Amino acid sequence: MVEKLKMIWQDAKQLKDERGLTLVELLVVVVILGIIAAIAVVAIGGIVENSKKDAMVADAKQMVSAAKLYTASNPVSSETVLNFNGTATGEQVDMESYLPGLKDPFDSGADAAGTPSPSYPTATVTVTPNNGKYVYKVTMTSDEQDYKFTNATSLTKDELEK
Repeated sequence: MVEKLKMIWQDAKQLKDERGLTLVELLVVVVILGIIAAIAVVAIGGIVENSKKDAMVADAKQMVSAAKLYTASNPVSSETVLNFNGTATGEQVDMESYLPGLKDPFDSGADAAGTPSPSYPTATVTVTPNNGKYVYKVTMTSDEQDYKFTNATSLTKDELEK
């Protein structure tokens, strides 16, 4: 038992003799961590923006797929506008049952009063028959960032206009 106490005493004495970090060393570490954090915040901000654009492109592709499903069931003889945000007017076809709940990735989700906002302000696909085939024109807008997606044939992020 006495041996263990001696060993503990020696360990404590050694810890007392060792130097700790100086204030300058501590400040250098804090500055380095701050620089790394600043770089990470900028990099993550770009990733979030790109993921929102990817979500918008995915929504556009889903809208075209739903429009193709619609035209397979309901042959279109003249230009037809398919509306996906639930606010179809008289000459538009309501597509909410084909693809419900499209959510604008750039929208915060509620207005100042806390009322949930609708999905995209504009989310339509215009179907035009052309010699036995159909041409699909996607039109989407986002209020938050004012992104537009029109007449996209390849449906990529590069087609988004700001």
